[in-house]
Amino acid sequence: MHSSAVFLIEFGAIILGLGLLGRIAGRLKFSPIPLYLLAGLAFGEGGLLPLGASEEFVAIGAEIGVILLLLMLGLEYTATDLVTNLRTQYPAGLVDAALNALPGAAMALLLGWGPVAAVVLAGVTWISSSGVIAKVLGDLGRLGNRETPVVLSILVLEDLAMAVYLPIVTALLAGVGLAAGSATLAVALGVAGLVLFLALRYGRLISRFVSSDDPEKLLLVVLGLTLLVAGVAQQLQVSAAVGAFLVGIALSGEVAEGAHNLLSPLRDLFAAVFFVFFGLHTDPASIPPVLLPALALAVVTAGTKIATGYWAARRSGISAKGRWRAGGTLVARGEFSIVIAGLAVTAGIEPSLGPLATAYVLILVVLGPLTARYTEPLATRLTRLTRLTRRHRPAEAGPAGVREEEPAPPAASDTAMSGSATHMTLPPSGGAS
Repeated sequence: MHSSAVFLIEFGAIILGLGLLGRIAGRLKFSPIPLYLLAGLAFGEGGLLPLGASEEFVAIGAEIGVILLLLMLGLEYTATDLVTNLRTQYPAGLVDAALNALPGAAMALLLGWGPVAAVVLAGVTWISSSGVIAKVLGDLGRLGNRETPVVLSILVLEDLAMAVYLPIVTALLAGVGLAAGSATLAVALGVAGLVLFLALRYGRLISRFVSSDDPEKLLLVVLGLTLLVAGVAQQLQVSAAVGAFLVGIALSGEVAEGAHNLLSPLRDLFAAVFFVFFGLHTDPASIPPVLLPALALAVVTAGTKIATGYWAARRSGISAKGRWRAGGTLVARGEFSIVIAGLAVTAGIEPSLGPLATAYVLILVVLGPLTARYTEPLATRLTRLTRLTRRHRPAEAGPAGVREEEPAPPAASDTAMSGSATHMTLPPSGGAS
């Protein structure tokens, strides 16, 4: 059979299969990411039916998928949003990085993978999945909850940190020296700062230049500009994804909204291809040896993400129930963990890192929606059970063997004051309770 015909058959089968898997995930009401990864495992190295002719095209599509993921992420925020979050929520971002990056780095060092792999695995365990979390918040009807801005602020800070983290990882994986790596980071920080400054001062002019009433022209200009900037960024070893993210930040208003609507289907298509591509380069036989470390890392970092959300929500004055909801919502890992691991797989620094990252993401992308739904009810029940246990526990005997008296019930005025204070900590009627 002609090679072009084989390519069309294989690539068409991939796209059709992804569409069917997306439908299945939609009916089951969970993220399709694990299904896309499993499809890649099935048709990749060591899988059921390895692909051949279309692999090179899939690799290009996967790279475009990463670029579009970061572009769409940048379109979600304005430069003002990023600066405001950086000023007001940076303590939560520091706690988030410390609690969730350190377990990944520690696991890599315990496994003997070296410092570069430790930096990569730290990023894999640090960054939550914005896409999965946004979908979960919508599905659970929590977009108007009081704790949701806290969750979104942490996600914004993580996304902004990617602009610094990705150039560091890119330089480390390229094996450049300290001087060259420092220069790359300086260039990345300088470009990011310049883009934020231009977006704050001249955002309207940039958007007006890109703007067009014709959807076709708008699509071509935004997509062409994004790919051009991403290519230049990659040539400078800054990271193509960071370049795309900065383009998204520079656009605002109606242009950003129009570009978002036009590019969403393309983003979904190429992002799905990216997950399949990552699975294609992971041998299923390499996953069982790292399954136990991946499971241990998933359990630990699920707990640290819950602690991060709880602390950040308490800092913002959210009630106990909202704190638990915020923590449970942040557990999911997904697209950006795979993006970071994909850089390491391409560089070939540690053969087991890709399989571990795949198993880790598969666990948490499934567990994340469950923790978002059930962390708060479970924590509430455990708290009530603990209170009941303490209430019914017999009073301890005093030093002379005489039982201590139970404390007197509070006065009516004290009860009223306690009830009013509790009422004040609850969210308004439009939010969570």
